Amino acid sequence: MSLTVDLEVKQNVLCVRLAGELDHHTAENLRNQATAIIEKHQITHIILNLEQLSFMDSSGLGVILGRYKQIKNNGGEMVVCSISPAVKRLFEMSGLFKIIRLEESEENALQKLGVA
Repeated sequence: MSLTVDLEVKQNVLCVRLAGELDHHTAENLRNQATAIIEKHQITHIILNLEQLSFMDSSGLGVILGRYKQIKNNGGEMVVCSISPAVKRLFEMSGLFKIIRLEESEENALQKLGVA
């Protein structure tokens, strides 16, 4: 299975919706797309909607961590929402929830960031 990437800019927030599998085959494409949009639109915050993401490996974690650092340097934050149980477990095991906030839905995340 491949990865479907939906990127939407709402003011200074990049909404990233992923479906499928984020692994070493698909990570580079996501990295390139997200980095280009962050730089072009001067993005401050990222919302990761992982409701449809069925699998993620360490390459996926690396892409997410890299974008987190990019956003942190811009003075922003990254929020994850609608996360599937399997991917949530990976986030918990890797310690990502210590630096990335979890929200129930994309709407909640947008409200917390002052965009909705």
